[in-house]
Amino acid sequence: MPINIQLPLTEEHVRTLRAGDRVLLSGTVYTARDAAHKRMAESIREGKPLPVELTGQVIYYVGPTPARPGEVIGSAGPTTSERMDLYTPALLEKGLKGMIGKGHRSEVVKQSMIDNEAVYFGAVGGAAALISRSIKASRVIAYEDLGTEAIRKLEIENFPVVVINDIYGGDVYIDSVAKFRQDK
Repeated sequence: MPINIQLPLTEEHVRTLRAGDRVLLSGTVYTARDAAHKRMAESIREGKPLPVELTGQVIYYVGPTPARPGEVIGSAGPTTSERMDLYTPALLEKGLKGMIGKGHRSEVVKQSMIDNEAVYFGAVGGAAALISRSIKASRVIAYEDLGTEAIRKLEIENFPVVVINDIYGGDVYIDSVAKFRQDK
């Protein structure tokens, strides 16, 4: 049975989540990909304010396609997360509590998640049209010049994810392979 979480993420949420937990997220998430992450990291280095307060927030690594007439958003499948790894620790230090994407994270990012009590959720790649049904509203809030990589504020409802990395060092990818080998 999935765990239902109303965003923003709280310390209690992240402390109870374990790698492998299935979760349905509802509330606000922000989108950001490579170019937006680079700009936010530059702002942090330069002591400038970020375009969004990150405390307790979740960033979804996605570059949605344009919405068709009558739809809120186009396809909105996850982007490979490791492309954001260079910038992620700085955002975690600013209070970011969750990220949604696909694929592995670097050891540096996993340690930063432990140190800053944040989680990484995996969304199913290849199901972009299905995922977009969980997105109820979308609007650009920063870096509009980046097009699909602009930061958007999304309102989501029952957005399906799996906890990939938890604050205790759990890693679904590593743990699943180990379990598979044990069961052989």
